[in-house]
Amino acid sequence: MVDSIEIVLPDIGDYKDVPIVEINVAVGDDVVIDTPLLSIESDKATMEVPSPAAGKVKQLMIEVGSLVSQGSILMLLEAGSAPGHSPAKATSATPASSAKDAGSVAQEGRVPIELGEGRELAGVDGRRGQLEASGAHASPSVRALARELGVSLDLVMPSGAKGRVLRDDVTSYVKRAMGSTQLPPSVAPVSPKPDFEKFGAIERVPLSRIQQITGANLSRNWNMIPHVTNFDKADVTEAEAFRKNLNGEAGEASAKLTMVSILIKAAALALKKYPRFNSSFDQDALILKKYIHIGFAVDTPKGLVVPVIRDCDKKGLIEIASEMRALADKAVGGQLSPGDMQGGCISVSSLGGVGGHGFTPIINAPEVAILGAGRAVTEAVWDGSGFQPRQMLPITLSWDHRVVDGVAAARFLGFVATLLNDLRRYAL
Repeated sequence: MVDSIEIVLPDIGDYKDVPIVEINVAVGDDVVIDTPLLSIESDKATMEVPSPAAGKVKQLMIEVGSLVSQGSILMLLEAGSAPGHSPAKATSATPASSAKDAGSVAQEGRVPIELGEGRELAGVDGRRGQLEASGAHASPSVRALARELGVSLDLVMPSGAKGRVLRDDVTSYVKRAMGSTQLPPSVAPVSPKPDFEKFGAIERVPLSRIQQITGANLSRNWNMIPHVTNFDKADVTEAEAFRKNLNGEAGEASAKLTMVSILIKAAALALKKYPRFNSSFDQDALILKKYIHIGFAVDTPKGLVVPVIRDCDKKGLIEIASEMRALADKAVGGQLSPGDMQGGCISVSSLGGVGGHGFTPIINAPEVAILGAGRAVTEAVWDGSGFQPRQMLPITLSWDHRVVDGVAAARFLGFVATLLNDLRRYAL
């Protein structure tokens, strides 16, 4: 039995250099298994890191603000010093990685952290680290960034160990190519920064990390994707009546059916009918997806996040509503894992709870479209013999003009409106 155990950060997917925002223990503290040790903040969420072992905190290797990645040593524990507990057995974050890896870690006195149900971090694809046809040596996250920015890795000068292309290498290349000092690159001039205090009292409020990352991603997407937005209206009179009746029959513990959950199902069926929208642009080709996962925007105290519901075409409205409620609760609590926000095929964003007749949502790359909705209002609609009061929902679709055209977008949005008008079509 080793005297000290190194507590290390496990696989966190494609993320690296994430900051530590809170440390919950100090040197000398006794901890047991699952004691919250610290919190890290990824691009989209704050995640709590529990202890995988029992013991006394011997030494902290990090501080608030430290940047950590998979394998970073967080702290040392004196093994088994907590009364009635013993060190946790070393386990791998992915079962398929076998006891061999876990055993080698244990022999070094390291215990990898498991975040537990609802808090696990994205697993590692077994193909990571392999070279692609370009011959460049880079991680999957760097390759994904290069694809999104339209950069050939063969043109990027590597600065990492053994000729590895790093994220900073790609961004530096884009800066030089665009002649800009900012990322994401922008053709607009830098905004002026006057001395605001000479006009009156001010307060400077720092942006959260989520807001900073989201702002950078949205700016990149807006600059790099040729956006077009279509507008339409859907008659949701019967859908609203059905939704309210169903929620009235449901128990208090049941998830409520919302218009967003109905929109998610409609988007899934539209992707099935128009598969070109279920793709990603990859320079000289399209990546057509055989699955249908849909993201939905959630407003949290730290900024906007987009969790993803998987296989929406195979799920009913109640199941979608239940998963949506669970993911929204995790989002507001800052407990979404990276895997909860990856793999989306299209996103749905609704301002119905706030108001407004329409808006032009920005595409969440590498998706090629995003469906938006405003607030339903009662309008007089001609039925052939007279005007009838109907609940009309304004819907919008922003789409990537490199992938689809206006005719296809109009058909896609019209099909969504048809589905919302008659929910019986969901069963076809």
